[in-house]
Amino acid sequence: MPEPPPREREAVRALLISPEREILLMRTALPTLDDRTGWITPGGGIAPREDPLSGLRRELLEETGLSDPEIGPEVWTRRHSFRVRGQTWNQHERFFLVACERFEPSIDGMQERELEYFQTYRWWSIDGIENSGELFAPRRMGRLLRELLRDGPPPAPIDTGV
Repeated sequence: MPEPPPREREAVRALLISPEREILLMRTALPTLDDRTGWITPGGGIAPREDPLSGLRRELLEETGLSDPEIGPEVWTRRHSFRVRGQTWNQHERFFLVACERFEPSIDGMQERELEYFQTYRWWSIDGIENSGELFAPRRMGRLLRELLRDGPPPAPIDTGV
């Protein structure tokens, strides 16, 4: 049986930054990378007629329990492909800056398929990310965050690479 063609997916992600300059990340299993784990920002796919900011609010509520966040500018973009259950996805992600107080995230709104991969949350410092041997998406997250917090939001979103 021939492999199905890749599917396109639009996604939104939040850079949840605390006053202490920490970022909330989620550790997930990465089935496409030999079941290794990696740290990602909260977010996910948006519905075909859903606008990005509404999608991000919905994703934040589902994945962290954060309601009514004040969403700042779009600061990064990322394109990558992944494979889940025999289907390849080409995903285009848009990252938005979200300043927030540090809070205790909740998995109560996650869907069953999300819980299959989710492992834990953690508030990370930039130094912690840069000095860690863990895998982050995007891979240059520490450096990109350091530049963002030092220089402020860019005039146009920066392509983060993989």
